Order: sequence, then C-alpha cells, then structure tokens
Amino acid sequence: MKQKIETFSGFSPETFKFFNDLKEYNYKPWFDEHKPIYEEEIVRPLKALVHVMTPAMYAIDPQINMNPNKIVSRIYRDIRFSKDKTPYRTAMWITFQRLLTDWQNFPGHYLEISESGYSYGMGLYLPKKKEMDAFRSAIEYDPKHFREMTEDLIGKQGFILGGEAYKRPINNDLPEYFQQWIQRKSIYLYKQFPVGEELFTADFARFLASEYTLLQPLYAYLVDISEDFN
Repeated sequence: MKQKIETFSGFSPETFKFFNDLKEYNYKPWFDEHKPIYEEEIVRPLKALVHVMTPAMYAIDPQINMNPNKIVSRIYRDIRFSKDKTPYRTAMWITFQRLLTDWQNFPGHYLEISESGYSYGMGLYLPKKKEMDAFRSAIEYDPKHFREMTEDLIGKQGFILGGEAYKRPINNDLPEYFQQWIQRKSIYLYKQFPVGEELFTADFARFLASEYTLLQPLYAYLVDISEDFN
C-alpha cells in the first residue's frame, strides 16, 4: 500500500503546548495518554515539512538524505547511562545530511523546535581537530574569498556564528575578522526565534528553504574540506 504523503500547512499552537506540558509531565503514563497529539501535531508536520522541502534541499546537495523516517529525531531518550531519567526529549529536530557520512565530521543543516521557539542553521558540529586544521588552512590559502562568502551572512543576513572556542588562541597572521572563525573547535551558523505566527503557515517551508539557500556557498565550501579530509 502506497504511503500517504502529507501536505505541510504549518505547525499549530498544540505543537508547542505539548512541549511545554511535557516539561512538567515527563513520564510514561502522561505521554501515552497524549501520544495522539504528539503524532498529529509534531511528527506529522515535521515529516510533511521534510517532504515539501525535498526539491530545495536537493538543489543544495542532491546527496542529502531526505527520508523523513531517518532524519526526524526521536522523542525517546536513551536513559541507560544518564543521571537524568526523564524518558522524553522536550525538543525535536530534523537533520539534513548526506547518507553514509559521519555527522560529526560532515556539514549538515538542522531545524529544532521546542516549547520556547525554533532554531535552524548549518555547519560542522563536532569535527575532529585535523578537520578544523584543514578548515583553517583553506581560509589562510584564500582569505579574501572566504570573507566575501561569509561576511554578509553574519552581517546583513543576521546569522550567528557558534562553536566552542579553544582555551588557548591559535597563532596566525590573519586580520581580526577571521579570528572568530579559526579560534573554534567547531563552527556553525544559526538563527533562533521565539514561537511566532510564521510557524503556523505553509510559508514556513519556503522561508526555511530560502535561509538554507543563503548558506549554500559556505556549505559547499565545507563539503569540499570534509570530502578531502574523510
């Protein structure tokens, strides 16, 4: 039987009410009672969002995995080795990344939603030091190109640069602009917003696709580095 493809029409206030309530009632009996809301107001729109964004993501990289059953996160936490025994996550996300890659060492896009709002972005989240060394070498080889590619993203476009910084600065001769990039153990650009009306319409998918498209040149730059490294 052919699986029904849902149309993305936005999230709903119930999406974020569920997350808010889950923070207080994070135990199995409550979740089991409210699981139909979870399936209808969170899982269904997230998977529908993946479907409607597939053409835009394939335009960015035709190798990105767009199987919603693989890239939409699970709400169930692995509590076997955790001091926190709450069984459910209070946020969900989509990770857009290539198949057969180590997510830690290959760039990817993400969207996360929780009771307080949403965030999205792209980058290298837990790369090995040698990969970040390769990233720094690429910047040093052609700093003008890198600055032209990234300056508007963290200026005019309003993305925030994230990633844990090294405790000891890495010596280099590059101008000040580049230090925010090369003094990090990981790098990613992101935006975050509170819950707003934009989440409740089909236009949110087009908005998100347009934001990812702005990041495409930097994504391709990081892919080249990761392919050489891996």
